[in-house]
Amino acid sequence: MAGAVGAGPATDAGAALQPARAGGDEEVSANLRHTTRPAEATVRTRCHTVEGDVLLGADGLWSRVREQLLHDGAPAFTGHLAYRATVPQAQLPARLRSGQVGVWLAPRLHAVAYPVSAGEALNLVVIVEGEKPAGDPRSWDHSAHAAQLQAQLRGHAPALRDLVEAVPHWRLWPLHDRAPMQSPHDHGQGLVALLGDAAHPMRPYLAQGAGMAIEDAHALGRAFAMAETGVPMDNLLRHYALNRWARNARVQARSRRNGRIFHATGPVRWGRNLAMRLLGERLMDVPWLYRGLDVDLSR
Repeated sequence: MAGAVGAGPATDAGAALQPARAGGDEEVSANLRHTTRPAEATVRTRCHTVEGDVLLGADGLWSRVREQLLHDGAPAFTGHLAYRATVPQAQLPARLRSGQVGVWLAPRLHAVAYPVSAGEALNLVVIVEGEKPAGDPRSWDHSAHAAQLQAQLRGHAPALRDLVEAVPHWRLWPLHDRAPMQSPHDHGQGLVALLGDAAHPMRPYLAQGAGMAIEDAHALGRAFAMAETGVPMDNLLRHYALNRWARNARVQARSRRNGRIFHATGPVRWGRNLAMRLLGERLMDVPWLYRGLDVDLSR
C-alpha cells in the first residue's frame, strides 16, 4: 500500500489511495513540495491529492511509488514458475498426509510441502523453470493444469509425483524480481521511502520476503519514534535506508544463490547432495540472518 503519513487519520489516506493500491485506472504521481513550512510529501491520483510528512511506498512488486521515485523499469521475469496448492489432509490418502516439512530438489525444479492450519491442511509449492504464461504479468494468480505440472515431474521422485497427482486444483504464479539493491538510494530519497517488495523483491528460495518487510517496518517505527526529538523527517528516512539496504541486498543475493543450488544440474548438483549428506541441517543454518538485527539509528 502507498500512503502519506501525517496527512490526517491513516484511514483517510488509505481510503484515498485504495484504487491505486488495487491496480485501478488512477494515475499516481508522487512528488515533494517544499514550502516555507516544513517539507511535505504529496501524492496525486486522478481523483485525489493527499499530503503528509513522508510518503511510504509499501505497494508491492509493481510499486507505483517506486516507478515515480527510481524510474528503473518493470520487474523482470525470472524464468521460474511456482505451482501452488493447499489441500485438506483428510482429502489425501493416509500415506500422503504429513505433519512435517518435506523438500525435494531436482534439476531445474524443487518442491516444498508443509502442514498449515494446525496440521489440518497441507500446503504444496512446486517451482519449475519454464516460459512465462500469457496474460497480465502483474497477476500473481493464474489457473494451472495439473497435467502440465505432472509432465514436468516425469522421471522424478515417486513420492512427490504421487502427492502432486493427489491434488485436484493448482494455481500458477510466474515469479518476477529485481536485481539486489545497490545503495541506500534504492530504499528511499528525501521524504519518500520504500519497504517490502516495493524496495527489494526477493525470490522465494530463502523464504525471507515477509521477514525483511517486517524488519523494514520495525526500522521505520524506530526512526519515527525519534521524530519527537526534532530530527528532520528526511534525516530519519536516510538513517532507515542506510540501516536496511545492505542487509536486504544480501538476502536478495542469497535467495538467488539458493535457487541456483536448489535447481542445480551436473557437478554442482552432486556437490550439493554430498554436502547435505555430510552436514545435514547445519548446512541450512544462516546465523547472520536468523539472529536478527538490532537497528542502529545513531549513524
